[in-house]
Amino acid sequence: MKKMVNQIISIILLCTLALTACQPKSGGSGLESSTESELKVLALESFLADITQNVTGERLMVDSLIPAGLDPHTFEPTPQDVARITNSQVVIANGAGLEEWLQEVLENAGGEYLLIEASAGLPEKSPRPDDPHFWLDPNYAIHYVDNIRQGLSQADPAGEQIYAQNAAAYTIELEELDAWIIAQIEQIAPERRNMVTNHESFGYFADRYDINIVGTIVPSVSTGASPSAQQLVQLIEEIKRTGAPAIFLESGTNPQLAEQVARESGVKVIKDLYTHSISPPGGYIDMIKYNTEAIVGALR
Repeated sequence: MKKMVNQIISIILLCTLALTACQPKSGGSGLESSTESELKVLALESFLADITQNVTGERLMVDSLIPAGLDPHTFEPTPQDVARITNSQVVIANGAGLEEWLQEVLENAGGEYLLIEASAGLPEKSPRPDDPHFWLDPNYAIHYVDNIRQGLSQADPAGEQIYAQNAAAYTIELEELDAWIIAQIEQIAPERRNMVTNHESFGYFADRYDINIVGTIVPSVSTGASPSAQQLVQLIEEIKRTGAPAIFLESGTNPQLAEQVARESGVKVIKDLYTHSISPPGGYIDMIKYNTEAIVGALR
């Protein structure tokens, strides 16, 4: 991976040298003179792009890097992807280790950009310090909104008031989403609030809404790990012990292992939850509602 990224960077830098030779490179230290019309904002994931768009409103257009359905844990940037990062003035990442490939790209790419880590400040406050999937709890998404608002105001001071107003309005929507989820989860009897997931991604959602994560097919916060045969046997035993009725898979997940576990434990598999990508054609709030309805429907 390191060799491939270095080759990509070399190609891009050679191709753009004539255009950038006279431009200062801050390596992510911020912007001095960007205007509304010039500011290019790139969010790495589609759910982050939607959250950011709600903060910018009509003032800026926000683009996303990783196509819907692709896993940000194992994503490998193409030369075009690296160019999009280096040509942006604001780059918005989840951070907390979600984008495992990003640090090396940023260290080698150069460019003048402001990097906003939406989850900045959360790992220190988290009961799950190794889990980067904060956004699946809307209360943590409110923290994202504030970090994004602050970063955009730094990059575009003239838009500070707009960003503040939009962030406040969107925060109300996220608080209403939280209340809606609580009401939905109340439809599930407490003894049936047991779920199995593909990997360790729904921990914050489960913590907030009093759901027990019985286990995961992949025993890691990253989808790049693989379970052992012993771990799968233990998971099957735990499913039987707790009576968890379903295994929940994210969009784009290979269902083979989950279907094997489901057959041996006598439960069903619920596919196509959305975690890293928004559920088309909606945005972040629609994604969380879709997941909630799927979970409630299976557990109730």
